[in-house]
Order: sequence, then C-alpha cells, then structure tokens
Amino acid sequence: MHRYRSHTCADLRAEDAGANVRLSGWVHRVRDHGGLIFIDLRDHYGITQVVADPDSPAFKVAETVRSEWVIRIDGVVKLRDADVINDRLPTGRVEVFGSEIEVLSTAPDLPVPVFGEPDYPEDTRLKYRFLDLRRETLHRDIVKRGQIIASIRRRMTEAGFMEFQTPILTASSPEGARDFLVPSRLHPGKFYALPQAPQQFKQLVMIAGFDRYFQIAPCFRDEDARADRSPGEFYQLDIEMSFVEQEDVFQAVEPVLRDLFVEFGEGKPVTEVFPRIPYREALAKYGSDKPDMRNPILMSDVTETFRGSGFKVFAGMIEADPKVRVWAIPAPTGGSRAFCDRMNNWAQSAGQKGLGYIFWREGEAEGAGPIAKNIGAERTEALRTDLGLKAGDAVFFVAGRPDDFLRFAGEARNRVGDELGLSKKDQFAFCWVVDFPMFETNEETGAVDFSHNPFSMPQGGLEALNEKDPLTIDAFQYDIVCNGIELSSGAIRNHKPEIMRRAFEIAGYGDDVLQAKFGGMLSALQYGAPPHGGIAPGIDRIVMLLCGRENLRDVTLFPMNQRAEDLMMGAPSEVTTAQLRELHIRLNLPS
Repeated sequence: MHRYRSHTCADLRAEDAGANVRLSGWVHRVRDHGGLIFIDLRDHYGITQVVADPDSPAFKVAETVRSEWVIRIDGVVKLRDADVINDRLPTGRVEVFGSEIEVLSTAPDLPVPVFGEPDYPEDTRLKYRFLDLRRETLHRDIVKRGQIIASIRRRMTEAGFMEFQTPILTASSPEGARDFLVPSRLHPGKFYALPQAPQQFKQLVMIAGFDRYFQIAPCFRDEDARADRSPGEFYQLDIEMSFVEQEDVFQAVEPVLRDLFVEFGEGKPVTEVFPRIPYREALAKYGSDKPDMRNPILMSDVTETFRGSGFKVFAGMIEADPKVRVWAIPAPTGGSRAFCDRMNNWAQSAGQKGLGYIFWREGEAEGAGPIAKNIGAERTEALRTDLGLKAGDAVFFVAGRPDDFLRFAGEARNRVGDELGLSKKDQFAFCWVVDFPMFETNEETGAVDFSHNPFSMPQGGLEALNEKDPLTIDAFQYDIVCNGIELSSGAIRNHKPEIMRRAFEIAGYGDDVLQAKFGGMLSALQYGAPPHGGIAPGIDRIVMLLCGRENLRDVTLFPMNQRAEDLMMGAPSEVTTAQLRELHIRLNLPS
C-alpha cells in the first residue's frame, strides 16, 4: 500500500464497504460522542468521516489530534447506519473505522479559522492566505479558476490558435498606466519594464507570419487597486489574428466566451448572440460604455420637450448653453410619490441637487409632480407616449452637459432597475461596444490625444486622418462587456507605417518619439505586415463573474492588498546596500 494513501478523501462509496484503506489529510473537525471519536478528514478532493472506538489501537492517538493537524489513517470501510447517512457528502454513506493513526504534522491554534465563512479582516486573511485557501468556498473557486483556464486553452486550440509565450523583461512604453521597472545590472542606468500587456509582441508575432496566436498572459501595471482591478499583476486571454476584419474577430471570440459561460455558469442563461452597440449610443442609452444589459431601461434625449417650456430650470439651461441636454430615465412600475421621493433623496446623497420626475398614478390620466404641473398636460402626455409609459409608471430627468452628468445618469438608470426589480440578475448578459473614438481632447492640456489604443486602425484610414476633424474619427476598436463589467478591449491594428506616423503626429508625438518608443514596431511594419487584429479578455474578471464574486482577490491565489503589498511574503521589501551597489542605484527617498 502507498505510504500515505490508497484513496483520496472523496473516493469511498458504499461499494467499498469491507475494504482496508489508507487516507491522509487535514483534521477538519473532531467530535467526541461518548467514547466514540469522530474525525472529519479533509484533503483537496473532499471529506471522509473516520471513527475511532476505545477498542481500536488508533483511539489513544485520536484523543490527542486537533483541528488542522495532518494525519494518516488506516482502517476498514463500513456502511453508515441509515439514520446517520449524510447525503450532502459524496462519501456520506460510509465511514472508516480507524485501526492506526499516524500524526504527520501538528498545528497550533490558527490565526484565522478555516471552518465555515468567518468575517475576518482582509489583511489578516491575506497574511495567512495559505490558511484562508483551505476554506471550502475559496478553495472551490480557485479550483474552478484552474478548470476555466484549462477549458479556455482547449477551446482556443480547437479553434486553430497556437499558444506562444512573449517576453516578461521588455522595454518601457506608454500604455496608459505606470510601468514596473527592473534595473539592469549589465547595463548600468538602464531599466527593463514588465509588460503592461504583450501588445507589441503579439503584433510582431503576426508580422513574423504566425496566423492565430493566444496566450494566458501575465500583465503588470503599477496602479491603484479596485474591486475589479488587481494592483500589480493580472492575467488575460491574449489573442491576435492575421488577415481579419473586425467581424472575423467577433466570430472567433464570441463562441469561446459564450460556450465557456454556458459550461461554468451553473445553468444561468447566457446571451446567444452578443448585440453590437456603438460607443456613443451606449453612452446615450445606458449612461456608460460598459452597459449592464440585464437592465432593460433605455434612456432618451428629451431636450426639445423642455425647450421653451414652463419648467424654467431646464428651459433656462437649454437657452443659455447649446450643449445642455435633458435625458429621461423611464421607470416602469415606479409610479408612486414614495418611490420618486426615495430616488430624489438618493440623488442628493450622491452629491446631486436632486432628480426631477413625473409619475402617473393608477386610474389617473394626467401626470403628477412639480415638473408635470410646470410643463403642462400636453407636453407631459407627449413624454409619456414617446417613452412608452403608462399608468403606474414614472420617469426621471437629468439635465446639463452630458459629459458632466453621464456617470450619474448611468448610476441612476441602474438604481431604478435594481430598486424596481427590473434587472434580471440571474443571467450573463453580453454585448460588444464598437466604434470607439480614435482621439479625444486631453482635459489637462486641451490638445488632441489618443482616446484608447494608439495602435488601432482608424476607420477611413489615412484619408480620414488627413481630411477629417480628428475628434470625429472612429477606430476599429471594440470592448466585450458582461453584466456591466468590461471583460476586454480589442482592435483591428494599424498595419501601415504611414498611417501610424500620421496618427501619432495628430496626437502630438513627433517622429523622434515614435522611433524612441515604438521603433521596433515601426520597423517591423515596413517589412510586410498583414492586416491583423485581436482582443484580450481578462481572466480574473471572467473567473470573478463565473464564481459569483464581487472582488478579484476572492478568485486570485495569492493577491496583494489594496496598498499593493504582499503581506504573506513581505513584498515590497528593502534590499541590501550590496544589491543596490551591484545595480548602480542610489536611493533618493522622500522626507
């Protein structure tokens, strides 16, 4: 028999009754029932109940063991009595009568409990992450993460993609976040950077003649933590394809994600065909470029209804500033003063002056509320008809420049959907957001800058760059969004050097900057680059959604805390003077 086990703690079934077995694992729980000692033995696979009675040679050792000790048990499998069968466990119809127990290692009282779901401070849990990972739900989610990644690899390979590994030590480039820098010992004063993404390398793979690439790629960004963003490092499903248009990328990626969510979504409905929503339409209808499609509410521009109306607050704003718009947020079934007042109070608590509204009571033809009285019955009825509302419904209004109220309008839409139970939460609702603007105005300098990915192909190519207002040019750029969470960004790449030069020139980057930062890419494009494009869905966010979690740290094996500290390993840490001297580095610490 094997030194430590003949079976795992999830293997034994009724048909194993009478067998001599050997199990090893952690003592999950010990119970003394009047002379009989019951030990729930746990390993990676499951739990088996072990029994030691006073006549057994194992009894004396069983009396000494404590939770989370690691032990080996030899014994005989027996069927449980009918009244103590545990149908919640796969092994719940049998138990092992122990004949020998060997203590493999002991453990003192734990700094964090591993039984149940304790509400312990996050920093304590992260410091003792190896113990926290023993908890059933967290352990199960990390296992599920591994299964999801294995399924992704299989699906990508079956779709004709090959997995390649790109460098981790590379050159610094402006990708929109801070780089993690690595000093070079062999080249004093120079630094490598950890890649924020394999963006340039995967394009070079296409230029090198490989047709369909993917990688479960580690990415590194020195940025602040959020619930849906890990500080330091994260993983993405990096994809690139040659000789493709935007639709080809959609047709390749959409089935992989849809079928992945069907496989691991535990029966929840998954969008069959992902709708494509232009960026500006997403902002206007959903108040976000990451629309939560589980919420059926669509916002509308109702500026003309209020222009010259008796509601002087809105009418005055419209007259004074041609950029002012009034947006309506319909609220089906929200037609009561109590609900409207509750939403208004919420808006004020969010730092707004309020949230105007009209509502229609059951059995009453005319709208109610101060706005309805001011604009009159005709305009109120026109609003109700245009928005498809009826008795028992309401509508809320936001006014100003859309750039100023956009985020609040989106939050209000989601709040209405949640409060009224309109959002169908128990599903995975996908969409593509397309036609992102190529350029935007830099808020600090007022100059034209890239809106998103500078390597994207502008719609209309070089002709558009030369002849159109840059702020009106869209890119072949797209996002995948699920349940209001952005899973990935992607684009058809700019594969022509002259277009790349012109795009960077418009964004204020001279040829010297282009050569210094992207010289390798620019050189490669001059030697026969195929049309290509790709995307990079975030692995951590996919797993977070499929595990039903709201924080990436819950589905990451060894995460950092919100201050980008690894409390378990003590990183970041100080280094010795000798190490700094070897790297030709002198510290210049803040006071």
